[in-house]
Amino acid sequence: MAPRVRRSPPWGRISRALAAAVPVGIALIAAAPREASAETIEAALARAYEDNPQLNAQRAIVRQTDEGVPQALSGYRPTITANATVGREYTDTKNIIPPTPGLVPNGAAFADRGLTTPYSVGATASETFYNGEQNANKVRAAESKVSAARETLRVMEQSVLLAAATIYMDVSRDGANLEVQQNNVRVLERTLQDTRNRFAAGQVTTTDVAQSEAQLAAAESTMHAAESTLMTTRANYRRIIGVEPANLAPATAVDRLAPSTLNAAIAVGTAQNPNVVAAVYGVDVAALQVKIAEGALWPTLTGQYNVQQQIFPAIANPKLYTDSVMLNLSVPLYQGGAEYSNIRSNKENLDQQRLDVDQVRDQTRADVVQAWGQLQAAKAQIEAAERQNDAAARALTGVRNEALAGQRTTQDVLNAEQALVNARQNLIVAQHDRVVASYSLLAAVGRLSASELGLPVPVYDPMVHYQQVRDSWIGVRTPSGQ
Repeated sequence: MAPRVRRSPPWGRISRALAAAVPVGIALIAAAPREASAETIEAALARAYEDNPQLNAQRAIVRQTDEGVPQALSGYRPTITANATVGREYTDTKNIIPPTPGLVPNGAAFADRGLTTPYSVGATASETFYNGEQNANKVRAAESKVSAARETLRVMEQSVLLAAATIYMDVSRDGANLEVQQNNVRVLERTLQDTRNRFAAGQVTTTDVAQSEAQLAAAESTMHAAESTLMTTRANYRRIIGVEPANLAPATAVDRLAPSTLNAAIAVGTAQNPNVVAAVYGVDVAALQVKIAEGALWPTLTGQYNVQQQIFPAIANPKLYTDSVMLNLSVPLYQGGAEYSNIRSNKENLDQQRLDVDQVRDQTRADVVQAWGQLQAAKAQIEAAERQNDAAARALTGVRNEALAGQRTTQDVLNAEQALVNARQNLIVAQHDRVVASYSLLAAVGRLSASELGLPVPVYDPMVHYQQVRDSWIGVRTPSGQ
């Protein structure tokens, strides 16, 4: 009788299939050269920087705020108006000349009757010479509003770039997680088939088969959930970036652009974060509004030149020409108290703006500390997850070898396989969090911008539009041609 050949369970080839097919995660730095068609995170951020509608709308708001400066400067410029009138006029006038010795001894009477067409043309020019420095303060306030609007634009730019970087990493994470789950299903399908074969050979019981079936069903459920999550993430990518994600390349963290210590990051953030800078400009605007309100208590000196040509202003006067130059001085004495209330109101607003600066600085400091902590935690989690992956892989090999010797059950092997899948999921999440936290830290310190990141895109300069409109005296077309 020929010796019976013992067929060992196929743990070896399943282990090799699992190790070869399950991706380790979304690597921070690609070990192999990137494909020419791969979408990099820099390209995605550049696309969002150019095309994101929310960011472009904020740029339009800044351009709208720019127009406040020429509007304030108009207070220094003369105002010129022209006027013309025309009409039909019937006149019936009786004139009496009293008796005048030597001239009209008995007096006289005569009547003026007739239909005339009187008309007039003229122009008036006026210039304000002094109004309590209101013009100067309005210009400075408008300029401070422009500066604040630019900082608000920086806030929006940072928000859009951070959202773009986050969604880029979300798609990479969810795509890698789906690959892990799909491969896990394939491995468990092989495990179930081999368990059934072993059951047919009498090597295991129906319990082993049921355990494999349950593990496969759970893996399929997790895989479908991962598919749904990826679908949602891809939709958000399209909303933020503007295109469908395809072949995303590995991303690199950017914390090299941030300060190297927590104290330095806090100092930079509380000084350079655009939210803080915008709040500081808000204090400047509020202080100038107080001065503008106080200007209402000062005299106003204006000059006026008027020229008028009238034809037939009266039936007996066929022509009348006048021109005049006048200085008008207006001194407010009492106007019901409204101006005093306005001053007090603006002073309270100034106090509020100062308190807002303290609040924004405190919030910025908290954001910096939070982002710093998340970044350090993500770095440590990557190291721990890598060790977990290595240990889980070695544990799976050991459990399978022990199962060959009859020291482990099918459930032990399934548990070890799931532990390895969980370890690789943890590594994927940690690598995702590492990159996102680095962008969050850069945003918290106020350095998340297209120029700082070196994105391949022309950097939007709000100063260009400001210079184009600041000294414009006339014109209704915008610099863009609208």
